[in-house]
Amino acid sequence: MSIVRLQDVTVSFDSQVVLKSVNLEIKSGEAFVIVGPSGQGKTTLLKTLSGLVTPQYGKVFIEQQEWLTLGNKQRLPLLKKMGVLFQKNALFDSLTCIENICFPLRETTALTEWEITKKAEHFLDAVGIPHARDLFPDEISGGMQKRLGIARALALDPEIIFYDDPTAGLDPITSKRIVELIMDLKKKNNSTVIAITNDMNRAYQMADRIAMVVDQEILITGTPEETRVHEDPRVRQFVRGQLEGPLTAMP
Repeated sequence: MSIVRLQDVTVSFDSQVVLKSVNLEIKSGEAFVIVGPSGQGKTTLLKTLSGLVTPQYGKVFIEQQEWLTLGNKQRLPLLKKMGVLFQKNALFDSLTCIENICFPLRETTALTEWEITKKAEHFLDAVGIPHARDLFPDEISGGMQKRLGIARALALDPEIIFYDDPTAGLDPITSKRIVELIMDLKKKNNSTVIAITNDMNRAYQMADRIAMVVDQEILITGTPEETRVHEDPRVRQFVRGQLEGPLTAMP
């Protein structure tokens, strides 16, 4: 059963069309990874799927409910089922690591302060940074900040988690560990993961299915195995990192 679906969705900014007549269905429990050249609309697609961007045309369904027709009161239960990790992590610099996790729990749950603290400590431990409990974000490494962002995104026990390039700016070893962490937590929580990445190795590591955003459309390339041998020349050039091909503006 689909948990998120786009039907004939078109998104544009200042008359520039980014996505055109997109149809997409993501299944419950799936790890769906979005790739594609820079500037083609990957983040716009992710924000549209999560309800953060409103399309000019088309319909967005989240758990079979048409998002754009729902009032704020009807949207709230769905929003509580979603977690988002932004590319820059969007951490509060003035709050310690544990306070960053406690903040959304205080705002959206009826838990006691003791329960909130225990839950925050649990997720710090789950992402492997319990020692950073009372440190501020600028006192920890980029990889640890990413782990903290994941912990905060997961603290509300979301059923759907959106990751905007979760390994951006990280070294290959740290990147691999972050994806291992994402997939381990996905398995434990039986959640749906929708992620963007520019790293095909991480896409292959993470995905049940892969899609490429290119030329205003969404091209479903399939499983990692199917993506590696895809016949579309745009896909072939991108996944192989070739300098020449349809994605490259030739002189």
